[in-house]
Amino acid sequence: MAAVKVQTSRFGHVQCQDEDLILFPEGILGFADLRKFVLLDDPSDEIFAWLQSCEIPQIAFPVLEPELFSAGFQLNLTKHDLESLDLKKAAGLRSFAIITVPEDPTQMTANMKAPIVINIEKRSARQIVLQDNNLAIREPIFAKLQSRVVQFPLSPIKTQAANWGVAVKLPSRGEPEAAI
Repeated sequence: MAAVKVQTSRFGHVQCQDEDLILFPEGILGFADLRKFVLLDDPSDEIFAWLQSCEIPQIAFPVLEPELFSAGFQLNLTKHDLESLDLKKAAGLRSFAIITVPEDPTQMTANMKAPIVINIEKRSARQIVLQDNNLAIREPIFAKLQSRVVQFPLSPIKTQAANWGVAVKLPSRGEPEAAI
């Protein structure tokens, strides 16, 4: 269990363990050369987790579980998709949509067509382009998230998600940096 220090532009240095890293053998669409990431859970951010590149500090993607804003979302993976993640069935995985937050946050969107899918046990992942033509690359989500906040006003959106099993929890702001 080797300690790894990841430099980030958003959170400074983040201390994690080698087994916290998530490997993308094919990279992410548009970032094929980036293979090592870590999923960061910032307690001061009630909405997003961050898929942080371990190779370029400025590259981090806000992510959310699709189920949080798309009721009944079904991740339909092909046999090839499962095999590429070294899985026989769709158990033992987590999926996340990459979120785009423009200058006007009410226009934020989620990429439902190509979610990040992580094999939790193997710590390997792929961005998989799903075959469902009804899924949008830019699905508007602000009103859906706002509705969840109204529905569950005392519960941050992230706590309404399933136990991720893959995120590194960052210390709260103001706490001394600790090994996580």
